[in-house]
Amino acid sequence: MNILKKYAQLLVSYCLEVKAGDRLYVRSTTLGEPLVREVYREAIQKGAFVETELSFREKNRIFMEHANEDQLKYAPILYRTAMTEFDAFLSIRAPYNLKEDQNVDHAKRKIRTESLKGIMKTYFDRTASKSLRRSLCQYPTQASAQEAGMSLEEYQDFVYNACHLYDDDPAASWLGIRNKQQKIVDFLNQKSEITYKGKGTDISFSVKERTWINSDGQANMPSGEVFTGPIEDSVNGVVHFAYPSIYMGKEVEGITLWVENGRVEKWEAVKGKELLDKVFQIEGSRYFGEVAIGTNYNIQQPTKNILFDEKIGGTIHMAVGQSYKQTGGKNHSPIHWDMIADMTTEGEIIADGEKIYEAGNFTIFS
Repeated sequence: MNILKKYAQLLVSYCLEVKAGDRLYVRSTTLGEPLVREVYREAIQKGAFVETELSFREKNRIFMEHANEDQLKYAPILYRTAMTEFDAFLSIRAPYNLKEDQNVDHAKRKIRTESLKGIMKTYFDRTASKSLRRSLCQYPTQASAQEAGMSLEEYQDFVYNACHLYDDDPAASWLGIRNKQQKIVDFLNQKSEITYKGKGTDISFSVKERTWINSDGQANMPSGEVFTGPIEDSVNGVVHFAYPSIYMGKEVEGITLWVENGRVEKWEAVKGKELLDKVFQIEGSRYFGEVAIGTNYNIQQPTKNILFDEKIGGTIHMAVGQSYKQTGGKNHSPIHWDMIADMTTEGEIIADGEKIYEAGNFTIFS
């Protein structure tokens, strides 16, 4: 079977569970057309009503460069309607140039972010209640391959392998992952205090009465993580993120954060500290919205793409900013920025005083 047809079947049937009568909104770029075409075919055959939006090269950069204040404050009707009324939303990343937005004027970006807050609140509320089923995936393009330090052919293989598309039945593989991760989630949902320890890291937080989520490939493809939102004022200690982190098209490396009573009080970076200086001025950005553990061992190298990097088997990540409502998290922010730490050498996770994870693997289920 054609690999894109197999991909489309996984996205439509497993990730989004599209059925007859559903309204599906598909968003990508014109580079993603080959996968959009197969998704469209698959969803139409299911009896869904499908609408698509394909952005062209540098669309957002052109808008941000030339838009006046009224235009910046305008909330797009198609996107707003889809987030408010549709049953399913598929976002297919297929970038032309991952750096095209990095020089956008900060003041303009702030106005634009504010204008979309209402839509984003609706999105988070509906995805939390599952009245909007959504999935985010990747279509391999030259830009992403270059960012990952791979040829396009190598990157295609990386993406498809991460999604288990080379398996005879990818959906069955993801159902197996769901079952394995559910054991982890059930265990963690009985715990109150968690500590991450590793090279440059010793940070603790409470997850009492918060909900750990089994990220099993439905909301993100690929997935392979378990996550929750920490009690906002309970996070204390120091955490070091060795893997590169990308935000607003800019790269930051070697981030270290010092946290007191939930609030990031001090920060350093080997590269890109000036971006951290800007980000930590944003509302809600000094508190954590997510703590997580990556479990996808088909992904074993960072590619500067958070959709993949946060899932790397043998890593943990923490996100500053917006919480996911379904976890019980209460932090609000216009940003959600994941930062990743390797746990395969000196890493440990301790839950209520018991070591449950060492050197990149859970020890309680071995």
